[in-house]
Amino acid sequence: MATNVYECLFLLDSNRYARDPNAVANQISEIVAKCGGEVMVSRLWNEQRLAYPIDGHRKGTYWLSYFKMSSEKQTEFNRMCQLNDSILRNLVLKVDSRLVDTLVAHASGERNANGSAEEEGDEVAEPAGADS
Repeated sequence: MATNVYECLFLLDSNRYARDPNAVANQISEIVAKCGGEVMVSRLWNEQRLAYPIDGHRKGTYWLSYFKMSSEKQTEFNRMCQLNDSILRNLVLKVDSRLVDTLVAHASGERNANGSAEEEGDEVAEPAGADS
């Protein structure tokens, strides 16, 4: 049984999320747990107007999650997401094992060890030949 890391972007019902954000976030974690998975990082991404109405909703809340789960449970996971009233749509992507640490650190808000000098506020050296 192969365990993979997945990235899932959920489009949530904004009204339900606004009433009780913790309950909606817990529902997502419960779905992953029922499928034998483990949530690594889960966070709010964005709330915005939709390009077209989905089930009568004109606004949606985007929720980003990274989790570990067996590949055999993927169908069950998708079915449980379809049955959940708070989830309007979801997109699941398998994450390349070389990118897992970087993506999870970025999603959790941790600073990458390979941060550039510009991000750190250090001055960038002038290019050669820029003498006046």
